[in-house]
Amino acid sequence: MPTIVVLVKTVPDTWSTKTLRDDARLDRESVDVIIDEINEFSVEQALRVREEAVKQGSEYQVIALSMGPAHHEDALRKAIAMGVDDAVHITDEALAGSDVLGTAFALHSALETIDDVQLVIGGNYSSDGSTGTVPGLLAEFQEIPALTAVHSLSVDGDTVSAVREDNRGTWQLEAKLPALVTVTDKADSPRFPKFKGLRQAKKHEMKTVDIAGIGLDADMVGAANATTNVISHNQRPTRSAGVMIDSGSPEEQARKIADYLAENNLI
Repeated sequence: MPTIVVLVKTVPDTWSTKTLRDDARLDRESVDVIIDEINEFSVEQALRVREEAVKQGSEYQVIALSMGPAHHEDALRKAIAMGVDDAVHITDEALAGSDVLGTAFALHSALETIDDVQLVIGGNYSSDGSTGTVPGLLAEFQEIPALTAVHSLSVDGDTVSAVREDNRGTWQLEAKLPALVTVTDKADSPRFPKFKGLRQAKKHEMKTVDIAGIGLDADMVGAANATTNVISHNQRPTRSAGVMIDSGSPEEQARKIADYLAENNLI
């Protein structure tokens, strides 16, 4: 059966205080973790494509795919509760510290073990890293087209169509399947899991694989084999109070604003 794979990631809760470990990697152990909100939008789009396919007399199965520590499976269970058919969790100590290339290659290797993948859907970027590079790298490894940062998508036969809006206008995108699509939070709002879905997700036996199960060796992933390295980092400074310009004539205030912008290289 044709398959839609949704990329899902577990991230620190938005309201948690985020810190870096001594090795400059994000501390994921001392914070609450949740499914990345953008991935709920990805799941919603996958479910809508599946539902529309049924109306047209065809079928898709939807599989959620995630990579992370063994105790980070709640994000996948949230996806199952929303309605995906199955989930695959890549977890192995050897993956710890993988950079975007290692992460993308691990996901690519996992996709190679799933039959008839026609569409991969992810978020435009994760809330913890915010690089937005993994989907593009994954598309390159898969050698498939990528339609990125879209707010709607549809599948008609062997073609996926999508709409992207940016500060330059609205873009109608189209590609032949198989393809990869990333969505923004401007896409359709995610559905709330029903009680039945929550119960099914709690007892669903998802597939768990290590790097050997997806054909990787330890010398291909992990911090020791990363192509990027953080050499220094600093805590973001506390935001200071803004500059108030509330005296003088309108012309004088406008001049002060222009001077301020010029001094800060903003104009």
